[in-house]
Amino acid sequence: TQPMRAQRLCIAALMLKACVLRATKLQAKLAPQALAPCVLSRRAARAHTTKMTAAKMISETTAAGEGPAPVAPANFIRNIIKQDLTVGKHSEIVTRFPPEPNGYLHIGHAKSICINFGFGEEFSGRTFMRFDDTNPEKEEQEYVDAILEDVKWLGFDWQERLTYASDYFDKFYECAIQLINEGHAYVDSLSPVQMREYRGTLTTKGTDSPYRNRTVAESMALFEAMARGEMEDGSAVLRLKIDMASPNMNMRDPAIYRIKRDAEHPQLGNKWKVYPMYDYAHVLTDAFEGITHSLCTTEFEAHRPLYDWVLDHVSTASRPRQIEFSRLNLQWTVLSKRKLITLVREGHVSGWDDARMPTLCGLRRRGVPPEAISKFVQSLGVSKAEGTIDYSIFEDCIRQSLDYEAPRVMAVLKPLRLVITSWEEGHVEMLEGAVHPKRPELGTRKIPFSRTLLIERSDFEEEPPKKFFRMRPGGEVRLRFGYVVKCNEVVKDDEGDVVELRCSHEPGTAGGQGKKVKGIIHWVSEEHAARGTVRLYDRLFKAPQPGAGHEDGDFRRDLNPNSLEVLSDCALEPEAATLGAGARMQFERTGYFCVDQDSKAGELVFNRIVTLRDGWAKVSK
Repeated sequence: TQPMRAQRLCIAALMLKACVLRATKLQAKLAPQALAPCVLSRRAARAHTTKMTAAKMISETTAAGEGPAPVAPANFIRNIIKQDLTVGKHSEIVTRFPPEPNGYLHIGHAKSICINFGFGEEFSGRTFMRFDDTNPEKEEQEYVDAILEDVKWLGFDWQERLTYASDYFDKFYECAIQLINEGHAYVDSLSPVQMREYRGTLTTKGTDSPYRNRTVAESMALFEAMARGEMEDGSAVLRLKIDMASPNMNMRDPAIYRIKRDAEHPQLGNKWKVYPMYDYAHVLTDAFEGITHSLCTTEFEAHRPLYDWVLDHVSTASRPRQIEFSRLNLQWTVLSKRKLITLVREGHVSGWDDARMPTLCGLRRRGVPPEAISKFVQSLGVSKAEGTIDYSIFEDCIRQSLDYEAPRVMAVLKPLRLVITSWEEGHVEMLEGAVHPKRPELGTRKIPFSRTLLIERSDFEEEPPKKFFRMRPGGEVRLRFGYVVKCNEVVKDDEGDVVELRCSHEPGTAGGQGKKVKGIIHWVSEEHAARGTVRLYDRLFKAPQPGAGHEDGDFRRDLNPNSLEVLSDCALEPEAATLGAGARMQFERTGYFCVDQDSKAGELVFNRIVTLRDGWAKVSK
């Protein structure tokens, strides 16, 4: 009713106001220590979830023409873009997502993907899908293909704007020639060890290389010899001539070209004998592609002076602006490429797409909807403040997406036989259950009910504790969508283990009719059940910050030994056997699951995506 909606709106608005006020105070407190990481704790995670729920309620009410507009998460980059368009600095917004093709993307990269492609869509601009492929020894086509698949899976389309930094190698070389001719670059013949010594430290100034004052002609001749492959790898580099006394280490005459005579480039083969360094190639590619806002994470903030220096000293048609935002850090997992490689190479996981991995291909195989990842990223907003997010917030976003999307089925993972002795042998009744209790438009499903059923072993207790309302000797429960049954006899094997329950049913109680009982349990008809393997995936680590609690910092010591439990011969509604790979569903009273890519007729395999409730709440306290 109208008064009830108004009351709900009032409560939601108060909840949201409290959350925003708390977040504002926390931001003010952290502002002087922008580089000090903070942790979004369980308490803060619950507040965050409350904020999301309140905002959703207000949004729904606003859509119906009532109440105030919803409060969007903070996003300082959006404000910058709006201002640039308003004052006419840009007529069109152009962004890019520029991964290096040397590994698989993880959920941390999803934030950058959603931000760059998201702004391109929001402001009717363009976004380039670009590979910064300047280090051929570590780059493979396998990674290129995987990255493209991940970005498409998240729902973004680069159309014809798929590019590579290597597309511009000729232009990079021309710019290097310009820098040498204008006295802004020189060939340095110091060894790598000597270069490190001359560079200085964070507390001591660097020292000019003895080759810094080489003539333009000499540097030009040496650079051309480098490019022809006439010099050994490591014997020389091309460096910018900036300031060896700069407090910013990135400005101490950084190298922009090194020799790699035998490198085989995935796109260009062995055409080039010298390769540009990332910082040099990245800024120039941004400029050549007309990028207006070069959005990157805060670890590149110290590189911005070099980014701007190159733009100041090289002639380009456009001048992009680098803007940094905080990276996505999650508890209960690791996002370091080095650590993820260790997990794969040492066999702690089955591969990059292991469903416990934070890689996008791993999350996809587990069954996480791409919409849940976008929802998660959007809910965090965009700021410069570094923080660590509790994994439960991500799981809440997954549950929210799946709660609406996933049809329901009954599945018995650890079966216990239940025989209804009062049911006629061979008689099968087709019961009806909702495909989705919150979406009546999806209709109903037919569920066969027979004399011999299977129930979850945990739904029976021979000596039940207080407030146990499921099956017990002499007790009654309702079978979901079915009849009320009473346990009359417990059958055990020679070892004393319960192997069968013999029950009687109450006629006229099907579908919730007749007698009322407290306990409702799920079940499957044994003769009609689809059989399959169920993989119960859990968090890969048992500590919120893997390795932090150990003197040696070894994150492997915090691996969760119970991160995977494989159950065979599980029983499911027969409808489950018709679902294809990737299909998602809710196993009623158990969790959300998807059909794994290994699944096939007669050998069904299901992955648990997430539990119905957060089972790690107590551990997190």
